[in-house]
Formats: sequence, C-alpha cells, structure tokens
Amino acid sequence: MKNQTAVTEFLLLGLSNLSYLKIPLFVLFLLIYCTTLVGNFLIISLIWTDSHLHTPMYFFLSNLSCLDCGCSTVIVPKMLSDFLVKRKTISFTGCFTQLYLFVVFACTEMLLLTVMAYDRYVAICYPLHYTSIMSKRICVRLAAGSWLSGLLYGLLHTFLTSRLSFCESNVINHFFCDIPPLLMLSCSEIVINLVAIFVSAVFLVIGAFSVAILSYIQIIRSILKIRSTKGQCKAFSTCSSHLTVVTIFYAAFAFTYMRPTSSYSLSKDRVVSVIYTALTPMLNPLIYSLRNKEVKTALIKIIQRKIYFINL
Repeated sequence: MKNQTAVTEFLLLGLSNLSYLKIPLFVLFLLIYCTTLVGNFLIISLIWTDSHLHTPMYFFLSNLSCLDCGCSTVIVPKMLSDFLVKRKTISFTGCFTQLYLFVVFACTEMLLLTVMAYDRYVAICYPLHYTSIMSKRICVRLAAGSWLSGLLYGLLHTFLTSRLSFCESNVINHFFCDIPPLLMLSCSEIVINLVAIFVSAVFLVIGAFSVAILSYIQIIRSILKIRSTKGQCKAFSTCSSHLTVVTIFYAAFAFTYMRPTSSYSLSKDRVVSVIYTALTPMLNPLIYSLRNKEVKTALIKIIQRKIYFINL
C-alpha cells in the first residue's frame, strides 16, 4: 500500500552528490551570481542614466536585465546554501513559490525576447516609420503585456502542479523546484498537467518562437538587399546579439519542457537547467555590452566621469 502521509517539505538532491565538489561549485556559482547581478544592474544603470540609450531597444533590454536578475535570484541563492548543508530541504510553500517565480520570469523573458525581435524587425525593415510604430506607449504596453502574461502563465502551472498528491516520496531529483521533476514525483494523475503544458507550448512557446523566427527571416532578407558591405555589417551588428540570446534561450527551454516526461534525464537536465538559470543571466549583459558600441560608449563616459570627480 502507498504511504498516504502528506508531504510538508521536499528534499532536493542538489547539483552534485560528490562531497569534494561542493566547495569548488559553491565558489564558482557565487562568482557567477555576483557577476550576474553586477552586470545586469550596470546595464540598467547605464540605460536609465544615459539619454542616448532612451530608445525602445534599450527599454526592452533594461526589462530583460531585470528578468535575468530575478530568475537568477530565485534559483542560485538556494543552490548556494545547499552546497553548505547536508540536508537540502525546502518547504512545500517555499517549493511552489520558487516554481511560480521561476516560471513567471522564464515566460516573461521568452515573450520579451519575441518583442525585441519584432523591435529589430521594425528598425531594419521600416526605419522611416520606426519612431511612430514603436512609440513610447506601444513599448510600455508590449512590456506590460509580457509581464502580465508571465504572471498568469506562472499562476496556471503552479496551481495545476500544487494540486497533485505527493505521497510516496519527497525527494526531488533536481537542484530547484521545477515542473518536470515534480510531475515525476507525483503519485496522482498528471494528464491535465501534461495537456496544459502541451497546449501552452503550442500556443505560447511555438507562437512566440515563430514570431521571432519570422522577424529574423525578414531582417536577413532586408539586410541582403543592402548593397554596401559596411551597411550590411552595421545592420547585422544591431541584431546579432539578440539573435544569440534567443538561440541559447529557446534551445535550453525546448530541451527541458517540450519533450515527454519519460525521457527526463537527471544528469542532462541538470546541465541544461544550469544554462538557463545561472549562465544565461550572466552572459546576457556581456553579449549585449561587448558587441554594442553604444553601451560601451556609455560605460566609458561613466568611468571617465568617475575618474574626473576622483581627481578633483
């Protein structure tokens, strides 16, 4: 007979069970987390203090930096604390709070990346009408719509997952509370959850990905029509950073959520989860800053201003 005792807490297996790796991994992810916060806060500060960066593209980029900080903060601090303790527990409420916030940030980022792809499409394909199409009001509505959709999407999946029964085991084969390992842990019927994931993947994930891909197809077609090589390089440079981020995000997301739960692999999914919960939030500001002259110029101005005041 099944053990029907209600689960009040979960036990996380963590990123690695090897004791000699705990301290090195703690130091590594602490550095990654600190770099993530510093890099993203620096991007946000540059955008909001430099008037030359008060454009739709950088407005969306500042939202993306906020999402990266949020997503990393929801996952990494708990992971760091688990490296230093023997029993890696998380309460039932804490687990589903973590799940909700993670899904909200991940979904909102996915939609925001789609909005940013559309913004680059308008900028390159309709440059003369860019300011009228991407007005301040439209930009605010697009960003707000992304956040609202993420909040509702997270609420849906968190509610459906929290209604499941966890009566046989409370051991989660992961380093944070995510949907796939919780579905595998449940001893109740998960058909509704799988249908909800499939439907949302079709309408939301594939829909957003299709818009992003179609935008970049039109962007590439427009760039190839430019006769000068210099003009093509300049056009490519404005969207190459975003295309890199989109590719990394969707590849990791599709591998984790858009496949059967029967093919769930602990070792593989841990590695992929590290990519979109820790590495991607750290890499995003580096990708955008190192390949963006306007951001580097704004950073140089800030540094020169600081040096000037120090010398006074």
